[in-house]
Amino acid sequence: MTIGLDMMGGDFAPLEAVKGIQLYLSETGDPAILLLTGDEAQINPLLQEYSIPASQVKVVHAPQVIDMHEHPTKALREKQQSSIAIGFHLLATGKSDAFISAGNTGAMLVGSMYSIKAIDGVQRPTISTIIPKDNGKTGLLLDVGLNADCKPEHLNQFATLGSLYAQYILGIEKPRVALLNIGEEEGKGNILAQGTYPLLKENTEINFAGNVEGRDIFLDKADVMVCEGFTGNVILKLAESFYEITHAKSIRHEYLDRFNFENYGGTPVLGVAKPVIIGHGISHAKAFSNMIKLAQKMIDTDLMAKMKASFEGQ
Repeated sequence: MTIGLDMMGGDFAPLEAVKGIQLYLSETGDPAILLLTGDEAQINPLLQEYSIPASQVKVVHAPQVIDMHEHPTKALREKQQSSIAIGFHLLATGKSDAFISAGNTGAMLVGSMYSIKAIDGVQRPTISTIIPKDNGKTGLLLDVGLNADCKPEHLNQFATLGSLYAQYILGIEKPRVALLNIGEEEGKGNILAQGTYPLLKENTEINFAGNVEGRDIFLDKADVMVCEGFTGNVILKLAESFYEITHAKSIRHEYLDRFNFENYGGTPVLGVAKPVIIGHGISHAKAFSNMIKLAQKMIDTDLMAKMKASFEGQ
């Protein structure tokens, strides 16, 4: 197993990426081989300093970097020797089995769509976020920003993708899937919600549990909650802000600690043919380590093949 890692993506690259590799190798019994894309002059001294075994990593020199605020499509087209572009090339040509970056989110999404492409039958890939439940369990919310405007058919596919992710990555047997709405009753909501409900009800790939409201998100009412990316992103940013405020005010509780994104690493792009994981720009070592672990689990469980099987014939 070989996992590609963009060493130049993120505010603290490449140092925190190297620290993350060290942490991953120290905590993993059977680690993957890591294919590192980036500036050799910056990466190699850090690999030596942090005693990263040469047998576990291979550096692929990438002299260019796509900055955080560059236009994604333009940057990928003009910077084909960037760490992200080379990382996608290695993934597309089978030299790596997954690709991770905490760099330019837009470039990662464009690369996912055009270098790797969607699974046959998937109309729109999606991104999700982990939802810490009040009883210690874990839920999933999607979409959280990739698709601001959606049709009912899109949300129905997000439900299938999220259900498979919850089952094989989060370890939830027969996950309950719900539609995020302004009321529990069937027929509630806007045109999108009203059009989505009957599709979810008829979807034999999921265990549909009906509607959930905003007050139910952190309760154990459902395992997978589906909405369009505009609403999902507002919820995600609100949760991030809530965590930052409690942290700044030194309000400590083990439940609040579960809102720290570093515990989960990054978000995979669900619905594309190979594992692509996008990290937060402010990722530190723990986040990088967890992103590598997530990529390894996605490969070990053969999640992409299971998703492909669910959409065959659609």
